[in-house]
Amino acid sequence: MTSSGRTNQLLYQAELLLAVLAGNDEHAVARRQSAEEGALALLELSLNSALRELTEHARLPRHEWRELLAADASPVAELTQLRSLAAQPESWLGWLLGRLQALHGVDGAARREVASPMTIAVAGQRDLGDELAGCIAEFKATLARLRETSVEW
Repeated sequence: MTSSGRTNQLLYQAELLLAVLAGNDEHAVARRQSAEEGALALLELSLNSALRELTEHARLPRHEWRELLAADASPVAELTQLRSLAAQPESWLGWLLGRLQALHGVDGAARREVASPMTIAVAGQRDLGDELAGCIAEFKATLARLRETSVEW
């Protein structure tokens, strides 16, 4: 399998996990959270795979997103563009990195449902699954543009 094929496969698998129906039994919330956090973990693998793919020409020794997106990392053009995107919290990559930090934290990234009747719903708050689906779509669009630049090398 090629490096771009692996990246595509991981993104597809993340999309498949988001399509898992939670159901309405006593395990529905746990099933939804599992699918969301599983998709998020696959997105992390996808990000590392994409970074490997986009920097093959630079022959970097490591491809961990925490290292390559750090401010003092290698000055590869594709990485510079991604670092700029990551610095914008409202961008798909800024959002994703925040969710990945939460995923590795004690509380995890999946949102818990609060069953208290005293709770006021926040208008406009999207489900994590919906946000992940949007993130995947933007990830794919950015990746397509960066692949074009990378091929030129």
